Amino acid sequence: MNFINSSKAVVLSLCAFSFLHSNAQNNKEEKSEISTKPFTDGTNHWYHIKDAFNIVNPVPNQPQYAETDYAKIADNILLFQRNNGGWPKNYDMKAILTPKQIDTVIKTKPILHTTFDNETTYTHVNYLAQVYTLTKDAKYKDGALKGIDFILEAQYGNGGWPQYFPLEKGYSRHITFNDGAYMGIMNLLKKIVNNDPDFAFIDPKIRKKVTASYEKGITCILKMQIKDDGKLTAWCQQHDEITLLPAWARKFEPPSICNAESVDVVLFLMAFDNPNEKIINSVQSAVKWFQDSKIYNTRVESFKAPEMESKYKKITNDVRIVTDSTAPPIWTRYYELGTHKPLFCDRDSQFLYSLAEVSRERRSGYAWYTDKPEKVLKKYAAWQKKWDSGNDVLKN
Repeated sequence: MNFINSSKAVVLSLCAFSFLHSNAQNNKEEKSEISTKPFTDGTNHWYHIKDAFNIVNPVPNQPQYAETDYAKIADNILLFQRNNGGWPKNYDMKAILTPKQIDTVIKTKPILHTTFDNETTYTHVNYLAQVYTLTKDAKYKDGALKGIDFILEAQYGNGGWPQYFPLEKGYSRHITFNDGAYMGIMNLLKKIVNNDPDFAFIDPKIRKKVTASYEKGITCILKMQIKDDGKLTAWCQQHDEITLLPAWARKFEPPSICNAESVDVVLFLMAFDNPNEKIINSVQSAVKWFQDSKIYNTRVESFKAPEMESKYKKITNDVRIVTDSTAPPIWTRYYELGTHKPLFCDRDSQFLYSLAEVSRERRSGYAWYTDKPEKVLKKYAAWQKKWDSGNDVLKN
């Protein structure tokens, strides 16, 4: 009996070791790559959209590092980081650059044309922090810290961030929600404030600065929520950096209530534990707006069309609106201030009230409709029950 029990114990021990070893291997494998998905927008721009201002352009069949080559990808990120700590936009961080491309990029390091647009800078900082956690190579920590300093320096006194820093002329000075800029920064700072393990290297002095910046950012978000006809609604893609009011960006991006960009703002606010009255009111108002601005029986259809060459790219499709009683609710990207009508625009900045009126280049090359508010509405019941149980705005 003792021999049998002893044998059983050995078998159980081996099973336990095998299980633990397997888990350890899995954890190691999980950490063997870091997602480059946050760089997708910039990567797509580099390969598919003409830009005369690119530092370098892709060569034919530009080779790429694998996701597992995270240190080499991080080296690319450091290569593109400029001396002020920020990054230029629209390059592929996985590209295996030619010697000529590398030399050209190095020569641009003193240039101060750096941005948060198209998911730039805050994504680079986050990637470098993850690579430092895995490698403990100080160059990645130093790059991340330089990026954090850049973010803190770029913040306006009112808590917002411009699209470009140092400040440039035009709409890039506006506080920008478009392409995830503002909320991307806020979610990065939130990781640091919440002691995310990948940012364990940040000392208490810097962490205190980040916390102050983060809190100012929250205050600014609440101040920018658009009050229209006496009621809080949602946010614009960009807000004036002084008045905090909705503002023009590109010629086809008017001051308006912008549902797609507002979704990430609301989801961010809904994630707070023990939200204060201002945050609860902000969420409730935005949810009510999303509910009231739904569009029914409408489907967006893309179809092949004769090829045409625009200033920006080759176009092979077109887009139209189809009436469909089975279609789920949808929203337009823009709603006109005051009237709350679905709003469209073209490169001449004229207000239009149907997608058919927009030129084909803009009609097919921009996301005029969105289903993103559904993400908020799906989360609302649980949030409302937990934080404001006596006030279901969807039933009012």
